[in-house]
Amino acid sequence: MSNVLVVNGPNLGRLGTREPEKYGSTTHDELAALVMQWGSEVGLEATLRQSDDETDLVHWMHEAVDTGTHVILNPAAFTHYSYALRDACALVTAAGLALVEVHLTNPHAREAFRSTSVISGVATGTIAGFGVDSYRLALQAVAGRVG
Repeated sequence: MSNVLVVNGPNLGRLGTREPEKYGSTTHDELAALVMQWGSEVGLEATLRQSDDETDLVHWMHEAVDTGTHVILNPAAFTHYSYALRDACALVTAAGLALVEVHLTNPHAREAFRSTSVISGVATGTIAGFGVDSYRLALQAVAGRVG
């Protein structure tokens, strides 16, 4: 069974209570359970982490490279400006690992500043706009590449 690290960036720990009209009513703990279930269903062992700290996300990308672990990343607000995270993500894909950028909402259907992702250019692919199903689709995509 292949491993996949699912990483959520800032404010995603507030899922379920933060703007549920945009992000849905699923809590982060509920999302974690779904990710584990969906991963198992497609033959992946998923680990989910969340941090509001950019440094944590960068270190987790480095860890993924060092351990040969595929990544699903919701960079949240870091999507639009974190060149440090972008460079760490580039290391993931340069190591031949899948890195799928996910978003609960469709950034292109929101405020103009959200339409730019510094992560997309180094990601294997991007899935956005399907709510928590974006994670299910990302897990299927990773499983399809490694299976």
